[in-house]
Amino acid sequence: MKDQSVKTSIAALVLFFLPISALAQTPQLDPGEKLEKLQFPAVTMQLKGWTKFGNSHVYTLPVRAGQHVKISFATKSKFTFLAIFDLSKPDDEAFFGTDEDGMNFQTTAKENTTWLLRPYYSKVSPRRGLGAPFSILIEPLAAAPPQPNPPAEPEQPSLFPKAPPKPQ
Repeated sequence: MKDQSVKTSIAALVLFFLPISALAQTPQLDPGEKLEKLQFPAVTMQLKGWTKFGNSHVYTLPVRAGQHVKISFATKSKFTFLAIFDLSKPDDEAFFGTDEDGMNFQTTAKENTTWLLRPYYSKVSPRRGLGAPFSILIEPLAAAPPQPNPPAEPEQPSLFPKAPPKPQ
């Protein structure tokens, strides 16, 4: 009897926390945005699209801890940008944006997570036209080789003997 109540309690807790973790991975879309789920590419992947006032594709990209990746954004418009969000974090702040951080982002993932790549047409800039084309390049990178230690400088002859190490 006691085992049954413990199993019921555990099942209730699992069902309670399941929607919370699912919500953390579900992005909030702006009106007109279409979600496209990507897989981490084995080779370079290029995404092309068009954005105007939030009417664009947004992309989810799962990354695993230790994966090296470079994401490059290109557009001819000075009003089109890319923001990258970490869906496992509760805040709504982008951890990378081409408006402030440049057009390339290169990193090694520290933990398993899902990123949201959101190209957008700036709503605060005066502009005319039908929107702007963009291109996103996702490049998986090989693991960086460990940095070798710099060679030790050879000891130079000295007129003064070395001081003995200080006791601690």
